[in-house]
Amino acid sequence: FGSRHHAQTSQSRATSYAPCVGVAMVKGAVKKGAEKAKKSILKFTVDCKQPSEDNIIETKDFEQFLMRRIKVDGKPGNLGEKITINREKAKIHVTAESPFSKRYLKYLGKKYLKAQQLRDFLRIVAPNKTSYQMRYFNINDDKDEEE
Repeated sequence: FGSRHHAQTSQSRATSYAPCVGVAMVKGAVKKGAEKAKKSILKFTVDCKQPSEDNIIETKDFEQFLMRRIKVDGKPGNLGEKITINREKAKIHVTAESPFSKRYLKYLGKKYLKAQQLRDFLRIVAPNKTSYQMRYFNINDDKDEEE
């Protein structure tokens, strides 16, 4: 009597798990299809005007840093045709296909500043949706408070 009851519960468990697995597979398939469908081109700008005018950083070096460090398909420096990096005086323009985040640019910018030991003096700020700007920390405010 007990073994028959056990057989019924194992069957009901098996049926309760089966639909969940099927639903998860369908959701995964839908997401992959949606990612492939939207291949929009994103354009971002990093403005290094202030520090480059003061000869603190070389935009050419920062451009090379981005070319070496940006990862495509998990491999750094593998830009291919998906990502292009251009430099105009003190501005660096990054043009990329859809799965590329602006936040990743900020992360790499901060990493560059850290490598150059400038992280204590410069920060990366977003003045609008498609660009970042390297700015100095406002140290003047602190001096006024001390006096």
